[in-house]
Amino acid sequence: MALPAEKGNQIWRVIDILNWGEDYFKSKGFESPKQEIEWLLCDLLNYKRIDLYVQFEQPIHRPQLKQLKEWIKRRIGREPLQYITGKTEFYGYKFIVTPDVLIPRSETERVVDVALHKIGNIKNPKVLDVGSGSGCIAIAIGAEKKDALILSVDVSEGAIRKAKKNAVLNELSNIEFQVMDILKDIPDGPFDLLVSNPPYIPEKEMRETMPEVHQYEPKIALTDERDGLTFYRRFAKIGKSLIKPGGSMVLEVGLGEHPSKAVDIFQSAGYTQLELIPDYNSDERVLKIQI
Repeated sequence: MALPAEKGNQIWRVIDILNWGEDYFKSKGFESPKQEIEWLLCDLLNYKRIDLYVQFEQPIHRPQLKQLKEWIKRRIGREPLQYITGKTEFYGYKFIVTPDVLIPRSETERVVDVALHKIGNIKNPKVLDVGSGSGCIAIAIGAEKKDALILSVDVSEGAIRKAKKNAVLNELSNIEFQVMDILKDIPDGPFDLLVSNPPYIPEKEMRETMPEVHQYEPKIALTDERDGLTFYRRFAKIGKSLIKPGGSMVLEVGLGEHPSKAVDIFQSAGYTQLELIPDYNSDERVLKIQI
């Protein structure tokens, strides 16, 4: 890969790298080549996107170009941008992310919306977040609902360590993070709300996901290595004993037939108040269960 900076001693500006980067990512088959180089440059220079075009004449110095070249090489290998830069945003809050944790998705913000609506009028609500990951759901809820008392559990020690760091980063103290396998153990309840974005990709569909997903993100956070429904069966089994009467479960679900299969599990277990809620792409991605 020949970055423009390697050609003699010419000074290369933001606009030069933007133009070069868009062409380069396009030649490598990326769907949004302009967005790829914008994202990397914004992080490199600590710019907002608009700054790239306001300060387009700004020179990029050699140490920065060296860093950018390394990032581009990793991105060409389909490593997610968020792992390359080590950070992302979710629900307006900043998060550190590494391959220990799933990268927070915008779709999951809808889960937070629904969860906050359910506990909005409850004083000091007790919330159980299953599958901490980066801590994004627990932290978004904890930041928006300051009096919430949140227990966030994950089977991965690496994820719990990262989630704790993100809670500190966002200056939150109303969340307890705990290593726990919810498929084997039950935390002390009762809770007003159980919220979760569990591993729901069926094992047989893992290879169909984008390379960024199946090559880099933690498999344990993506699939139950079965049919993608293991956690929903578990929630259906323990929900009524874990959640207060009148409380709720708010769960992210997958695409295709997955939402209806999840609904069937809860209906078969005797739950009657269920609602599938669309995300901002109009896909039914949130399952709300009233206890």
